Amino acid sequence: MATTAYIYDAIRTPRGKGKVGGGLYEVKPIDLVAGLMEAMKERNDLDTSRVEDLIIATGEPVNEQGQNIAKTAVTYSSWDNITTGTQIHRYCAGGLDAVNMAAAKVLAGFESMVAAGGVESMSRLGIGASGAAQGDAWVAMKTYGISQGLGADMVATMDGFSREDVDRYAVMSQQRAAHAEQNGYFKSQVPVVDINGVTILDRNELIRPTSMDNLTKLNPSFKMFNDFGHGDIARLRYPELQEIINVHTPGNSSGVVDGAGLVLVGNEQAGKDTGLAPRARIVACALTGTEPTIMLDGPVPATLKVLKQAGMTADDIDLFELNEAFASVVLRFQQRMGVADDRINVNGGAIAMGHPIGATGAMILGTLLDELERRDLQRGLITLCAGGGIGIATIIERV
Repeated sequence: MATTAYIYDAIRTPRGKGKVGGGLYEVKPIDLVAGLMEAMKERNDLDTSRVEDLIIATGEPVNEQGQNIAKTAVTYSSWDNITTGTQIHRYCAGGLDAVNMAAAKVLAGFESMVAAGGVESMSRLGIGASGAAQGDAWVAMKTYGISQGLGADMVATMDGFSREDVDRYAVMSQQRAAHAEQNGYFKSQVPVVDINGVTILDRNELIRPTSMDNLTKLNPSFKMFNDFGHGDIARLRYPELQEIINVHTPGNSSGVVDGAGLVLVGNEQAGKDTGLAPRARIVACALTGTEPTIMLDGPVPATLKVLKQAGMTADDIDLFELNEAFASVVLRFQQRMGVADDRINVNGGAIAMGHPIGATGAMILGTLLDELERRDLQRGLITLCAGGGIGIATIIERV
């Protein structure tokens, strides 16, 4: 049984616009995964016969992202066939959960080295491509299921966040992401290349100049859900909430993009055997269920749970990386956890760069690790909300 699960590498692709004509639209999801596998092998001179499993998350496990894309990626790539593979789905939490599962397997002594992450081609498959158990009207009513965006508007309404508040946060995210990209802060982001090694995409395509004036011109995205049934379901759950104020727009919500992330986790002996030095260790991991109608409140209880497991407080964390599903999610987290702007999403987030559902958790772990190294800081915490009322959090520490 291992005593420590080390992160030996954490890489990711840039994020391409998730629509026809986007930078990665012509790239199959299998090529996004295999491309990262080849990059990880090359940059670490990795003996892939030491990697016993590959865990890949996706939010739409269907068609060209279906039927265990992980094992297919192993046989499709130049990795040794001894590596097995499995595909998981935990909505937006999947990419980080894959890493946490890898750590658990290593800590249990079941495997010595595991690669984990996620992939999402939203341009080629789209949200909802795999259907939904909650798509049935009776199931939706019984589970109080509503649009996630309307849930974000409920958070803003309950906590008193105005349209100006969420737009101001969105501008900050865009400015930070642009600054980070321009100054080379995303050092573990590897370009997507074609079969001939020609670069297809080497930048985060969604980052764009944004101002408060521009954002105020955008119409709310989720008013139609409020007006046509979802608002009624929300009020059945929360009868005290007679009015839901719609503040979220395309400018202050996460963007639709394609991308992939991959993290290499192993015990100490695996690192010695392969000649790799760890970049960090995984301190603690936590999952929690939350109220399913709002469904976006998971980062707070998941963070409290993982901090308790680690014997830490929020003050012990140097930097936080919280997926920017919607601006109100981050604002609620900051308000309830007492985390100031200078410690959270310091290089922007999904509002600026996009949220490739199953991949995001693994990608933002790498973003955070890059920044801890750049600033010579020690500890970081990654957290996401996910559909149906799920929170996930992981603490990493440089070694």
